[in-house]
Amino acid sequence: MGAADPTAVDPCLMELREHYDFLQSLAPQLKGKVIIDVSNNLKKGLYPEANAEYLQRLVPASAVVKGLNTLSAWVLLNGPLAGKQVYICGDSAEAKQMVADLSTSMGLSVVDRGSLSASRELEDFPLQLFPQWRLPLCLATGLTAFFYFYLLIRDVIYAAVEWNKDISYRIIVALANKVFPIVSLVMLSLCYLPGVLAAILQLYRGTKYRRFPDWLDRWMLCRKQIGLLALAFAFLHVIYTFVIPIRYAVRHKLISTVVDEMKENKTTPFDFDNTESWGTDSMFACGLLGFFLYVLLGLTSLPSVGATLSWREFNFVQSKLGHLTLFVCTVHGYLYGWNKFLKLSTYKWYTPPGYMLCLIIPSVVLFCKLLLLLPCVDHSLTRIRQGWERRSDPGAERGEDNKATQL
Repeated sequence: MGAADPTAVDPCLMELREHYDFLQSLAPQLKGKVIIDVSNNLKKGLYPEANAEYLQRLVPASAVVKGLNTLSAWVLLNGPLAGKQVYICGDSAEAKQMVADLSTSMGLSVVDRGSLSASRELEDFPLQLFPQWRLPLCLATGLTAFFYFYLLIRDVIYAAVEWNKDISYRIIVALANKVFPIVSLVMLSLCYLPGVLAAILQLYRGTKYRRFPDWLDRWMLCRKQIGLLALAFAFLHVIYTFVIPIRYAVRHKLISTVVDEMKENKTTPFDFDNTESWGTDSMFACGLLGFFLYVLLGLTSLPSVGATLSWREFNFVQSKLGHLTLFVCTVHGYLYGWNKFLKLSTYKWYTPPGYMLCLIIPSVVLFCKLLLLLPCVDHSLTRIRQGWERRSDPGAERGEDNKATQL
């Protein structure tokens, strides 16, 4: 390959691959020049080889560099370029350095992905559809469907079968408002469960240098998305809670109660020592505090906010404040059914209410986290995360050291 001319960088604009053939006639003029391939395909696997590799075969005397294909037209026209990350790859180190310098002068952050064989991966980047959101969305959809049909059976179908009473009007608002907080609390606990499992695994192995299982790695990488979905369900719960008092069924029941008391000329006295009032107010207080902490966690997840925090501040908010949020929201769930756990009428068709089921995972997470905070356990875990390893014999120690060196 000829030497690259620093003044000659010809961008191959995004166009159909069938139009590349005309470059063969220009091969003599392009000899020794750098060609930036910014093309993308309409779908993955459209061609047997990457566009950049195909282009390199057409003009073998030129230096083809794949890059800048992840920048959208909207970002180029309206968005800030400073700090935005772009990827490049190519077989010529000198050509890649030229493209990197050009990108840096535009305010872009460059990541070198190696040789031109990595161009297939770069061309697939713009075709990805929320890769980190797939698992969280599947979890949210599955939990919503399960608890919705579970509560539909316990509330609506049970009333129709056992009491011959039609309360199907509750399906749209009342039933949904039971599902939203359940899914929100479960999703929030699933944000912190992988961290607990990772700590237990490190304690069991006695080292931090062994990889976690693939399923745990994937789970930990999408915790942010799981938390944001949990916040979305919490928002829906708050909105639906404010809507419930203006529903026709609620207003009709309230008016009927007032009319009945007027006809019977009696008034239900308010008991200031009533534990029901204390329980309800405590439940609402924990709910409001939990939602406030929820929003705070969501705000710190924004890149513009998280970038202003130091590592210690971000860790404090996402870990310490996050577990506090989980604790407050779990207490909110316990206070909701504090006087119903031991009532047989609560267990319709011998099934527990949905809020009881949703308290299992967060309770387990909080209990395990409490155990990990015990001084003896926390001390061992801190030593492991600082590099200490538990070894049984010198031979095993040398073997583990060799493995760590290879990694």
